[in-house]
Amino acid sequence: MENFRRMSATAGGNVYDKYATRNPIERRMVSGFIDCVRELAGQTGAREVHEVGCGEGELSLALARDGFAIRGSDISAEVVDEARKRARAASLDVAYRAAPIEDLEPPADAAELMVCCEVLEHLPDPEAGLEKIASLARPGLIVSVPREPLWRALNLARFKYVGDLGNTPGHLNHWSPRRFLEFVDERVEIVETRSPLPWTVVLGRVRS
Repeated sequence: MENFRRMSATAGGNVYDKYATRNPIERRMVSGFIDCVRELAGQTGAREVHEVGCGEGELSLALARDGFAIRGSDISAEVVDEARKRARAASLDVAYRAAPIEDLEPPADAAELMVCCEVLEHLPDPEAGLEKIASLARPGLIVSVPREPLWRALNLARFKYVGDLGNTPGHLNHWSPRRFLEFVDERVEIVETRSPLPWTVVLGRVRS
């Protein structure tokens, strides 16, 4: 629990709203990422989704447009307010609330499909974070992280965070695709993996 409390104090969100970027290359990559998560979610047969670390809500709104009954949570009350505004503007019924990951508990926060994208790299204790997500999955989950070292190389290529060797502020953990699959496989059954540039995305299922 102490690791989770430190998580609440130190976990960072997005450095900027990448979903609203005007850079055409970045827009294409983000679109590919969202499409990947949508396709994986569609394969599960789930009807309800809980996105943990929903940020400004763009991914959950995309899933809502696909017909999922979706809700979202995030540690930041500010970004949750922004997500609510975007849902209202899009006339989509998505329930958002501000809550740190350690406060999520079944049955209220459980869902047929848990989605947790671009969160684990921010956590001081990613193992506890993944275990929490798995404890809420009934039985499916989708998790993603930046694909390293490609992520940092792409940052350096656009002269971002050069002093930190391309590491995005707030990223505490770094996984190559192989290492991330090993990390996830220790806790849940891996069903499928995808590699939309520059992320690693895993569809998993809680082992029975």
